[in-house]
Amino acid sequence: MPGRLIVFEGVEGAGKTTQLERLALRLGRHGARVRSLREPGGTPVGDEIRELLLRPGALIPPRTEALLFMASRAALVDEQVRPALARGEIVLLDRFFLSTYAYQVGGRGLPEDEVRGANAFATGALVPDVTLLLTLSVEMGLSRAAQRGAADRMEQAERAFHNRVEAAFGRFADPAWQATHPECGPIVAVAADDDVARVEERVWQAVAAACPEVQG
Repeated sequence: MPGRLIVFEGVEGAGKTTQLERLALRLGRHGARVRSLREPGGTPVGDEIRELLLRPGALIPPRTEALLFMASRAALVDEQVRPALARGEIVLLDRFFLSTYAYQVGGRGLPEDEVRGANAFATGALVPDVTLLLTLSVEMGLSRAAQRGAADRMEQAERAFHNRVEAAFGRFADPAWQATHPECGPIVAVAADDDVARVEERVWQAVAAACPEVQG
């Protein structure tokens, strides 16, 4: 089986981590070799950057924030993602550069063209095989996130910021937007405002359609 890169995206509290874990178990039962990773993090330098970026109260200017995310991403792609793909593994990634487009471009207002160029450099132009965009209202997502415990720096941002992020993710589900952003690969919107088992089945159907060989 060839290596595949499957990305989970969405607003805070959309259930990305839960659905990634469930997909990893399901793929494992089908005999796939799976590598589960998250952004930022996944490497020694990435973990250091994650701690800084998510530390409550840390004052990080938007451009610095974007470049820190990309530095972590560059290390993750070089040290973890590409080697795993070369070994024929299925890489499940909790966030990737679509989050940068949503949070730093849509949320922070950074110039899209400049962010896209920097991201292409950070990823080495790596394109996901499919991105599963878990759709959920920002109100419900932040409510779920609050149940996990203390909010991190990104979760603590003002509601207007999260509203802009939600609107950005909504644009990404539009085929016309996707046609002008080929570096993102296929993006499939998956309704996440349901119980975990139903969302899992929707995720599985989306993955099976995009990568039919994963069914074994």
